[in-house]
Amino acid sequence: MSHKLLEVTQVVKVFGGFRALDGVTVQVDAGEILGIVGPNGSGKTTLINVISGLYRPDRGTVHYQGRDVTGWNPTRLARRGINRTFQLPKPFKSLTVEQNVDLAAHYGKKGRPGIADPLEFAGLSNIRQQSASQLTTAQQKALDLARALATAPDLLLVDELAAGLNPVELDALAQKLLFLAHQGMGLIVIEHLLGFVNQLTQRVVVMNAGREIFEGTLTQAAENPEVVAVYMGE
Repeated sequence: MSHKLLEVTQVVKVFGGFRALDGVTVQVDAGEILGIVGPNGSGKTTLINVISGLYRPDRGTVHYQGRDVTGWNPTRLARRGINRTFQLPKPFKSLTVEQNVDLAAHYGKKGRPGIADPLEFAGLSNIRQQSASQLTTAQQKALDLARALATAPDLLLVDELAAGLNPVELDALAQKLLFLAHQGMGLIVIEHLLGFVNQLTQRVVVMNAGREIFEGTLTQAAENPEVVAVYMGE
């Protein structure tokens, strides 16, 4: 039986006079993959940044496993069980692939079971000793996933990990994320590739101008006039 892992309630984030998030409320269960979609500038990454502790919300709350974690910093959240990938991975290029993952593991919660070998899971086991400076974009994204998994998260926030991947790589990534969910991990996936999102989840939140304008299946979203207007530019 699933249980509520994350509850974000009426979160507001303002930059200057711009409301990047304007009262956003979302929730994720353990073992669920929630898709978050919307046009550029709709607030998707800002929401991930609030959940992962990079930004402190101006209003609203973030509860994780029933505990108020609003405003916790990323290191504290990682030890608690929340981690994320980034749109633009930034590995430590002076370190090897394996050293990058070992360093990340240091910041996880001790004793929590996780993926036994994150590098093998991410498809990088054959280049463990390679310098991270030599990786392709796709390999950097895979390393970013491996680093996040090394902390053994219960909630994984995936920010456009699929961008730039070819169809074979996309399918492999989808299978990996589905496997994680089947193991009980909760995931939030931000992605512009709607076909990829459709492979992963039955529930999406569509955002526009800092607000969630729709929640339901992707098929239902495609039939919603407000969603269609946002995507087609009215």
